[in-house]
Amino acid sequence: MSALTGFRVVELAGSVAGEYCGKLLADFGAEILKVEAPESGSPTRAMAPIVADGPDGSGLFAYLNTNKQSVVLDLGSDDGIETAHRLVGTADAVIDDGDTGWARLHPDVVFCSITPFGQDAPAEFGNAKSINVFHASGWGYHTPSHPDPAKPPLQGPGRFLADYEAGLDAALCVTAALFGRLHSGGGDSIDISEHAVLASRADCIIGRFITGEVTAEARRNDYDQAGPAAFFACADGFVYLYMTSRAHWLGLKELMCHPEWLDAFDDDWLEFSVTQEKVAAFQRGFAAWIRGLAKEEASDRAQRLGVPLVPVNGAADLHDSPQYRHRGFFQQVRHPVLGDAAYPTVPYAFGASPARITSAAPALGEHTGLVLDRIDTPRPRPRVKSAQLKPPKDPRGGPLQGVRVVELTKVWAGPYAGKLLAMLGAEVIKVETAGCPEEMRAYGGTDIDHAPYFLSINPEILSVDLDIKSIEGMAQLRELIARSDIVINNLRPGAMERQGLGHAQLTEIKADIVSVSIKMWGNDGPLGHQTGYAPCFAALAGLAPLVGYRGGPPLGTSMRYGDSTVGAAAAYAAVVALLHRELTGAGQFVDLSAVETLSSMIGDCLLEHALTGQAFGPNGNDHPDLCPHGCYPCADGGWITVAVADDAQWHGLCDVLGAGSLARERRYATMEGRRCDAEALDACLAQLTRCHAAEQLADRLRAAGVPAGKSATSLDVIGDERLWARELFRFVSDHREGQRPIVGPSWRMARGEARIARGAPDLGEHTEYVLHEILGA
Repeated sequence: MSALTGFRVVELAGSVAGEYCGKLLADFGAEILKVEAPESGSPTRAMAPIVADGPDGSGLFAYLNTNKQSVVLDLGSDDGIETAHRLVGTADAVIDDGDTGWARLHPDVVFCSITPFGQDAPAEFGNAKSINVFHASGWGYHTPSHPDPAKPPLQGPGRFLADYEAGLDAALCVTAALFGRLHSGGGDSIDISEHAVLASRADCIIGRFITGEVTAEARRNDYDQAGPAAFFACADGFVYLYMTSRAHWLGLKELMCHPEWLDAFDDDWLEFSVTQEKVAAFQRGFAAWIRGLAKEEASDRAQRLGVPLVPVNGAADLHDSPQYRHRGFFQQVRHPVLGDAAYPTVPYAFGASPARITSAAPALGEHTGLVLDRIDTPRPRPRVKSAQLKPPKDPRGGPLQGVRVVELTKVWAGPYAGKLLAMLGAEVIKVETAGCPEEMRAYGGTDIDHAPYFLSINPEILSVDLDIKSIEGMAQLRELIARSDIVINNLRPGAMERQGLGHAQLTEIKADIVSVSIKMWGNDGPLGHQTGYAPCFAALAGLAPLVGYRGGPPLGTSMRYGDSTVGAAAAYAAVVALLHRELTGAGQFVDLSAVETLSSMIGDCLLEHALTGQAFGPNGNDHPDLCPHGCYPCADGGWITVAVADDAQWHGLCDVLGAGSLARERRYATMEGRRCDAEALDACLAQLTRCHAAEQLADRLRAAGVPAGKSATSLDVIGDERLWARELFRFVSDHREGQRPIVGPSWRMARGEARIARGAPDLGEHTEYVLHEILGA
């Protein structure tokens, strides 16, 4: 039995984000009834790659809709609406890509709406595309890292990063709301803004900007870190090097056999004396050294010396990866039209209720008769087998109130998972000690209780000071685990086991514990020993080669992208496993791979490679379904994103720009023609947009029905009234300043939202509560 077996979800959404949310639920056995329009079906059925003729020929639809059932209903007719309401009445949850207003009629159902800018956004924002959202969030302006200011910002890896990130947050909220529903009987209405989701993923960057601890300078490298991190050409491709510490430097010197030119650098220069001149000098020397080496050989040698050097993988590398084969990341699926292909699966291995693909994407209307024939047949609803809700110290509401999480994590990915669970109402207790505080307490400040990075990522978290290297401290930790539901760690492979806290040992403490492990490659496999950071994950996962200019080298997305996405995946997996425990009484081990998590953000690209054999490389801002599609310079030094989906939008764009002659050119009259001459068209548009201020031009284009938006700088993001109005940015209590702005949750919940009012904890602030009120010491 999969973890979500027994739950029924009606999918009214036809967007990539909505379908991806449904896919994440279907992966774990939820019954997904996909409602589609007659004849045309979901819009994604007509989106690239089109591998075969007809409504079942889209590789994108095939990827997003495995394990689902297709039901054709005409929602433009009274009969179709009435039938849909009957169907929704049998469901536990509904996924939509707009506000249908149905939640009021079905108060016991969980409704989730996923839109580009949230339900309360003006109507002209409703047709925004992924590139518009990616740039509105700040990620686009800061992609790639170390940019050439003369070249435009880029769209990020793949075509749908904003959609996939939003679908992930939506799935997390739906499963959390289903957990709350099991205990309360009531449904909820969830509002997901793709814009807010992406902004929230940058919390440790934006969090320091909104407090003024770091100045947002509206530069394209505001999201970057100082240092020599870069892509380097080698004999058979590219490698990516990321170094931050003395240990990395010493390992690199040994790797290179101590050439004399490295003596010009102090061994601690990466920590205390990084300059542009030193970085440039190092990169020139390293580029010359590695140019003749094979990427796998160089990376393997470096990793054995503790140096975070990794190969830059393309789709073919991933399909051939011994690590992915070992973990079964790809699964062979037979599609009746597209044939056999290796489909990406999920980045988390569940010990008791694994995810799996059991059926290919459905034919249009394949299950209409079957579903409607049994629409009035009562079905058993999921029921709690062993409720274990725990009264928290500070009841804050939220669907996860009563859940206790022990967090043995550090830096960003693990703490971000804890943050999301806390923002859904869970009581999250971070275990640290004065002798070994959480690493983020040491970054960006001299006071461990006022370190900017730590404060940004850890609101509403509790801190207990336990020295788990002592017999007493370990005994107290074990008692705390015995009174908890979830344990999350992102320690190095083997660290938990060496401390007697491996999953087998945790089950001796509490038989039904949910244990979540976050590792670069997961807990096993031939590459499990390797080390790296988020930019390394992106290079390994296949994202980096997709970002760059036409015909150029890989440049990768912003240097900070990846950790928070891994944390969000871990939070989702934790809630799924928790739901399974509520229904069955059984806990389990959740083994999450950071690299696989990022590969799942380009799952459609990986399936396209499997179906067509097409190799992928940097493609600028191109898009196979939209043209023009790009980022264009403006008069005020800003940039504007435009994504034209049809001929009417093309004429609207030309009208606003006063480019009647361009509109009349025969070669640009159709989407196919525009795509064939996209490079020349982009150059023409760049000349036209240079005469306009970005924000004003974006307003005029949206009013004309053209998906457009300014590429937001760091200053634009922290001053964005839409994000403040949604309370993505909000104030919490702070020991030093009374009130402090933070980056909050991306979602809104009508009934079950948790109160978020407390900032990050002082080290050990809640030790007395843990020892005396929870443990009774």
